[in-house]
Amino acid sequence: MDYSGKVAWITGASSGIGAALARELAARGAHVVLSGRDEARLAEVAADCGESLILPFDVRDEAALAEATAKAIGWKGGVDIAFANAGISQRSRALKTSMKVYRDIIEVDLTAQIAFSQGLIGHMATRGSGALGFISSIAGKVGVPMRTAYCAAKFGLAGYADALRAELSQTGVSVHTIYPGSVATNVSRNALTAGGERRGTSDPAIDNGIPADVAARAMLDAIAAGTREIIVAEGGELAMGELRRTPDALFDQIAGMVAKGYMEKLEAAE
Repeated sequence: MDYSGKVAWITGASSGIGAALARELAARGAHVVLSGRDEARLAEVAADCGESLILPFDVRDEAALAEATAKAIGWKGGVDIAFANAGISQRSRALKTSMKVYRDIIEVDLTAQIAFSQGLIGHMATRGSGALGFISSIAGKVGVPMRTAYCAAKFGLAGYADALRAELSQTGVSVHTIYPGSVATNVSRNALTAGGERRGTSDPAIDNGIPADVAARAMLDAIAAGTREIIVAEGGELAMGELRRTPDALFDQIAGMVAKGYMEKLEAAE
């Protein structure tokens, strides 16, 4: 994929991986649409991105999402690539974690990202082109202690993306699931504790993780190469991700079912 001239929409674009993706996409000639809750921080990212569009909203607000989707599509006549990146992590034992934390993390990291995608897939399929990037995590491949809610959401996001990829396989729309390991961001500081409070401290693994700009370049290079499952990690995290990598042959098998009319047969039987 050549990003030059493409419209790229990123949620969670005010910091971390989202901001790094926005800057790298702009450097590669894309027009970026930046979304998040903090308009001032989005404006700081936009200052590095040339011609861009800021659409601030809370990803859990479906009415605001629908309005932003219309604006993003209308800005330059379409959205070519979209990154479902907004999310929040967790640092708490399951035995101590309130159900509100589970519901909040799943709503932000899974349900809201599905809603974001659902607002774009019809548009992209009708055009016969587009790409969707879902930011999961190595914790969406491997169950990691102190992150039961986060793992549940990120595993779920990967499952949605894999099924969606098969459904869209005949439309010209590509789906890419991205599994970062430790990337140097504020993800640990912003993580929720057992009672739902912001943790406020970081982890050494995150502080010494892959620089966000390096991770963003690797992600965009892999999407440009057509890679469907993208693992961006180092050391033990990379090894764990590779142990759980989905074979391309399995993706091809499921896409083949769609090509042979699997969905139409199910619909006809209803």
